[in-house]
Amino acid sequence: MYRRVSILLLSCVVAGAILAYMLLGIWDRLLETLARADPRYLVLAVAICGAGWWMRGWRYRYILETLEVEVSLAFSTACILVSQTANLAVPARLGDLIRIFILRHERETPYEIGLSSLVVERVFDVMMVAVLGLFSLPFVLGAPPWIYPLVVLPLLLGGIFFLVLMMTGKLTARHRVFAFLLRMMEGMRRASLSVRSVTVLGISSILIWMMDVLACAAVVLMFGQEVPFSVIILAIVVGNLVKAIPLTPGGVGTYEAAVAVTLLLAGMSQEAATLIAILDHLIKNAVTLAGGILSIAFLGSWVVAIMKKAFRGGGGGEGNGGTT
Repeated sequence: MYRRVSILLLSCVVAGAILAYMLLGIWDRLLETLARADPRYLVLAVAICGAGWWMRGWRYRYILETLEVEVSLAFSTACILVSQTANLAVPARLGDLIRIFILRHERETPYEIGLSSLVVERVFDVMMVAVLGLFSLPFVLGAPPWIYPLVVLPLLLGGIFFLVLMMTGKLTARHRVFAFLLRMMEGMRRASLSVRSVTVLGISSILIWMMDVLACAAVVLMFGQEVPFSVIILAIVVGNLVKAIPLTPGGVGTYEAAVAVTLLLAGMSQEAATLIAILDHLIKNAVTLAGGILSIAFLGSWVVAIMKKAFRGGGGGEGNGGTT
């Protein structure tokens, strides 16, 4: 228990230190920059974020359907929002595991199927955001050399992932752990290796990330900045690939730093780049938190008990739940 609390506190300190360092350099110009902000674009950014979560819910529902788990769009979206809200409070993206317990509680879904759905979603998320970065790089002049391996590496790892899935299709095992892993990999194959799944998940993932880009573009317009759209795409790509490294809860601090650095490379002022990066992530996290609270109310109070059990390592609830 103390070890988990220590890890959480340390990651929060790291996040706070990064944000404090970013803000210290522009503190005297902060209010002046904020005074020029147009609040109408704030409303637009919130609306785009909300629409993006429904798109994520639709994609997750499709993944579950390929695994023969039937759920409604509201349920799949609520699952994602609850898990992502948990990720704002715990490091290493452990909040994603909440979905496994929700699916077990509500649909009696085997744990290996729940894990399969998470892995497939995560792989397509990382690969497609890298694809966006790869296509934006030729339009961004003066991109530093370190961005190229950051964008290419996820694509290479994704290729290895699919290669392993194809090579392990005929393996069998009697050992309980290995048998569990093989059933999990079979679920991944069913969800991701067909031409239809690759097409649907690839296109929907690109659209989801474009919503993320558009939300950031609204924040850029909020401060009256003129930035090439390709730079905004690259900033979101770099921010989310860095955020995928689970150093802080919700990627707070690391995401803002990566986005701000990318915007600075495009010639934006330090105060504008810093504020845009911080507000972009703040808006997205606020929408996530609000959606998570509403999702808990939609699913039922039992979700809170499952979250506590999951974080204590006690596993989720069994049996059929309340929301259909």
